[in-house]
Amino acid sequence: MDRPTQEVEYEQMLLSRHTFLNHRGGRRKDGVLERSAYILLSRIRVQGPMSIGELSEAFGLDASTLNRQTAAAMRAGLLDRIPDPAGGMARKFRLTDEGGRLLDEEREGIVEVLDRVMADWSDDEIAAFAGYLRRFNHGIERIGGRPWPRRSAAPAARGTRSVEGG
Repeated sequence: MDRPTQEVEYEQMLLSRHTFLNHRGGRRKDGVLERSAYILLSRIRVQGPMSIGELSEAFGLDASTLNRQTAAAMRAGLLDRIPDPAGGMARKFRLTDEGGRLLDEEREGIVEVLDRVMADWSDDEIAAFAGYLRRFNHGIERIGGRPWPRRSAAPAARGTRSVEGG
């Protein structure tokens, strides 16, 4: 390969392939949430209640797509609509207790898979890899103009790793 970015492209393609294989029909084999719900709930958890307009801007998706996703999440008991806590006109979506519980369950399942994949990695290697992924994502977000809010978290002890924010 002539440029290092060509190797990154190839490995990223393989990574997305593995993600697809682990999300048959939008879910991990033993997952509890569809991928779109997992991402939607994750964003609302980190940012707080959001309107359709805010979600549309955050994800770069049209309102009709988000209306379908939020309606499905509401039917599943994952989200509810509330008046804007800041007093604005638009109603906002927030996680229900069940939505938070299922999000935590899905995240823990993903962390368990990552623990198996990285079983022979040191904590320093995992932290370095997470740092490179964060930097890579920041670059994508900078170009797209859609930064993803991140909660800062202290490094977790081995066996209690977190995939917050990402």
